[in-house]
Amino acid sequence: MVERDPVCAGYRGLDVCGMGPPSSGALTVGQILGMLEHVDVPRMGYGVEAAHLIAEASRLAFADRAVYMADADYVNVPIAGLLDPVYLTLRTQRLDRDAADPDARAGFPPRRGLTTFAPQDQPEPPGTSHFAVVDAAGNALSMTTTIETGFGSRLMAEGFLLNNELTDFSFSPEVDGRPVANRVEGGKRPRSSMSPTIVMRDGAPYVLTGSPGGSRIIGYTAMSLFGMLDWGLEPQQAVALGHVVNRGGTTDLEEGTEAASFAAELRERGHEVEVRALTSLTSGLHAIMIRDGTLLGGADPRREGVVRAD
Repeated sequence: MVERDPVCAGYRGLDVCGMGPPSSGALTVGQILGMLEHVDVPRMGYGVEAAHLIAEASRLAFADRAVYMADADYVNVPIAGLLDPVYLTLRTQRLDRDAADPDARAGFPPRRGLTTFAPQDQPEPPGTSHFAVVDAAGNALSMTTTIETGFGSRLMAEGFLLNNELTDFSFSPEVDGRPVANRVEGGKRPRSSMSPTIVMRDGAPYVLTGSPGGSRIIGYTAMSLFGMLDWGLEPQQAVALGHVVNRGGTTDLEEGTEAASFAAELRERGHEVEVRALTSLTSGLHAIMIRDGTLLGGADPRREGVVRAD
């Protein structure tokens, strides 16, 4: 086991902390929040305007993810540079409130090193679980665990299913003569999207969230945070919001939810939109909010999770 420091991003006076490389989760979620800290998301509420900007910020963050994020033991991941407020302000300036940018590309964060990496376009499949716990002593745990696809490699050793995480690496070691940061190397850990998140307020846990769902985990987690931190929603309301997810390409909207009604206007703004069935957007968000000493919980209605207290 390797113990690693968390990655924390500031957002509206809070510290949003999560899992650092080799997971891309905390960095990408932190970038999405950091870009939209400059925007009045609370005023917008959950609607087309916010959905457009969240999708566009996500598009830019995924462009950076594809180039810079991998196992930090093997690649110089510019963690501080990717979350640098000046850099994120520059990225925010690329956001057009009225039009999508399908050609969003990686930026040039400070402290990125000399190696020029090629982008990796390979979303990983889902096969993950998440839960959040707060105990009577106030200890807080947000945990995401994965063996890649369902049942991992379908092989068992001493009662444990073996993972299939090799598929999280880039299938190509280089593109156009440039190395891919997430290429296969001996002993290297593959990049994931796991985003177990604890939001700290005044040094104490305030909100916990996270989800399974492959590379869509990042979008699921970010939307739950906007719901709780910006729109005043309780955890159950936040995890039930209709999904709006962009991983650098199409903007996926969840069928049968309010999000699906955004399709026409998002297309007018230049988004390539896919309204996807629940089977394609199967999140499993679990969230807890600690408010005035009271624990409020939320479990994603799309899966079998429940909220329990002892």
